[in-house]
Amino acid sequence: MKTSDFEYSLPEELVACYPSPRREESRLMVLERSTESIYHDIFRNIATYLKGGDLLVFNESKVIPARLIGKKMPYGGQVEVFLLRELEPHNLWKALVRPGKKIHKGDRIVFKPKVLECQILGYAGKGERIVRFDFDGDWWDVLETVGHTPLPPYIIKARKRQADMVGKPFPWESPCDRERYQAVFARVPGSVAAPTAGLHFSEALLKELQEKGFEFAFLTLHVSAGTFKPVESEKIENHKIEKEIFEIDEENCAKINQARKEGRRIVAVGTTVVRVLETIADSEGNVTPGSGETELMIVPGYRFKAIDALITNFHLPRSTLLMLVSAFAGLDFIMKAYHIAIEKKYRFYSYGDAMLIL
Repeated sequence: MKTSDFEYSLPEELVACYPSPRREESRLMVLERSTESIYHDIFRNIATYLKGGDLLVFNESKVIPARLIGKKMPYGGQVEVFLLRELEPHNLWKALVRPGKKIHKGDRIVFKPKVLECQILGYAGKGERIVRFDFDGDWWDVLETVGHTPLPPYIIKARKRQADMVGKPFPWESPCDRERYQAVFARVPGSVAAPTAGLHFSEALLKELQEKGFEFAFLTLHVSAGTFKPVESEKIENHKIEKEIFEIDEENCAKINQARKEGRRIVAVGTTVVRVLETIADSEGNVTPGSGETELMIVPGYRFKAIDALITNFHLPRSTLLMLVSAFAGLDFIMKAYHIAIEKKYRFYSYGDAMLIL
């Protein structure tokens, strides 16, 4: 298949720049693969389409405030340092630095005097640098205080968000972002982009689902900034997906394997969950505990072993995420659903509406 097969045109006004007023009030499109039927609902009613005993698997990675704004010393020019990957606990990171052409090895950047600074140690790729941080206090507390929410590029560039943030120091950031660009169950810091399928679940909805007999399991995959990169090569096989770190423990593997043994459905909450489970599953769909990295790229023709249903958002054109959902539901069916979503004015991307594929 060609990358252009995953292209579609989206009106700018359908890009969701803000979350819905309440998490569970986003819209829900339900795709039934066996009949190619499509239903429309509200996310809070998702239990209607699930079966008793279904096991929902969540990614509990927590989004970190990965965008840092500082000044180059000694002249004071503004610099953005976007954290990409932790190389050593807390103080050594790979980061995207802007303006890259003006930042060189040995340069020092101050984000908050006597609280957080960094030094550029070397180069790591186009625009990327290896940086070592000096900080006072607990690393995660400092980052929460100094850092900014790592919103996706299309939200930062959106005219409607810029317009109502005029005069504020960082026009991409709204007061709601720190809370809403984060799942309520997130607990393991490490992602620089949200696993967005989990954003639709409120504490109340999770409690309701448990009371109705649905079981939960958890794993961690730290989402990289590469999740937003479009596939630029026309040949899909020429694209290399970024490695992402994952972990799943024995208790959660046991839940998944028991559900599989009993014939209960495994419902992946997000494409990140799919990639972990499909990476570690054997030919029968059983999983084993462990940690590591995955660069699994799932495209049409892939044979799924570990999942039976998928909750996801509406994804960017030419993206590996769109390719994954097309592999699960069929490209023609997904494209039909996306065109209907556009006609019915669903909200797209990270803060947008949800899709349940059965």
